[in-house]
Amino acid sequence: MFSTKRALAAVALATGAALALAGCAGGTSEEAAATYDPDEKVTLDLAFWGNDVRAGLYNEAIAAFNEEYPNITVNASFLGFPEFWEKRQTEAAGGGLPDVMQFDYSYLRQYAQNNLLLDLDPYLGEIIETEPLPENILAIGVVNDTTYAIPTSTNAWGLFTNPVVLEKVGVEEFAGGSWSDYADWMGEVTEAGAGEIWGGGDYTGRIQNFELQLRSEGSQLFSEDGEPGFDEERLTEFWEEGAPIREGISFPQQLVEELTPLGPFDTGLAASELTWDNFGAGYLGNLGEGYTELGLIEPPVTEEGAKDLYLKPSMLHAVSAKTEHPEAAATLVNFLINSPQSGEIFGTNRGIPASETALEAAELDPLSQQVADYEASIADRLGDAPPVPIVGYGTLEEKFRQLGTELNFGTMTVEDAVAQFFSEMDLVLNQ
Repeated sequence: MFSTKRALAAVALATGAALALAGCAGGTSEEAAATYDPDEKVTLDLAFWGNDVRAGLYNEAIAAFNEEYPNITVNASFLGFPEFWEKRQTEAAGGGLPDVMQFDYSYLRQYAQNNLLLDLDPYLGEIIETEPLPENILAIGVVNDTTYAIPTSTNAWGLFTNPVVLEKVGVEEFAGGSWSDYADWMGEVTEAGAGEIWGGGDYTGRIQNFELQLRSEGSQLFSEDGEPGFDEERLTEFWEEGAPIREGISFPQQLVEELTPLGPFDTGLAASELTWDNFGAGYLGNLGEGYTELGLIEPPVTEEGAKDLYLKPSMLHAVSAKTEHPEAAATLVNFLINSPQSGEIFGTNRGIPASETALEAAELDPLSQQVADYEASIADRLGDAPPVPIVGYGTLEEKFRQLGTELNFGTMTVEDAVAQFFSEMDLVLNQ
């Protein structure tokens, strides 16, 4: 061995029944071998989502893998993101998942709880090297105290700003501070923008910002057992916090609808956007000529010293519980995540590499380096990742967004929005 986040909500719900049936016949991992037997000739199926560019990178990685493990034949296939999960649903119902899969965080609990994924704990520190992966990274793939997936890459919640837009309106970069400070700064930008540029959007329309505040208070969205960490009163308080922003600071919701699928930040009409730090490349691509850089700073602070931020996987790798070659599959996972070759080949195509070994070998473009530097800069605010999302989380995230839209249109009261969200949450948690 070498030494070293919408359209899928409906798919998630649709897969539930099929996975439950498949789970009845799911397997568990056998006693793991310490190493892969190089004399054993095996064939593995590898599935990932992406495009032709990513497929080419996987082909390069497989070729490099075969230089070290010539006896393992890897048959790779890929699809677009929605199609990828539709096919996994069909395979899960029939008991035939690929040996190794690129995996999405939103589906991890659903597949793990239905015994469709291999327990990787016996391979950690043996076939799958753990030294390049910090403990908080490894913990991301744990469901009910069992490791079912290994992150390939990470991202964190951040605040993007647009220096070109700020220069146009003559306002300085947000200096940091509380959520109230951020709202005041957005108001300053909006006032200077005179109906042509806005400071940003209503941050209470994103469930992730609510999560940050809950984490600062020592709570969370949902526990490992699926219990909500907030009540109607706390959600009411959060949505009422956004009222001053909705009343003249944030860009009009009608404008948002007109710009879709882009948004005010993508089109240079807003100075800031709170989102995952891996969205930067897409923003710059949409903004086009004249926009060469973005600001990336930490989100507003709820409580000083709180560990409210965390690293989330851009994607993970998992192994089918029914693979006939668990040691070989674990060897492939280790290579795709930890090897210097994987870092050199993939770079940041799958996000900022989670493995320190792969990251050291990756060539980072200026924006990717900025993201890596940002994640290093927030180390003091990084806490443990929350429990793996509950089954149906994507549905609740989308409902939260939809209700935020209604609040911005002024077509719904906060009281009604809270009632609707709790009604939806009750359905999801008890399905």
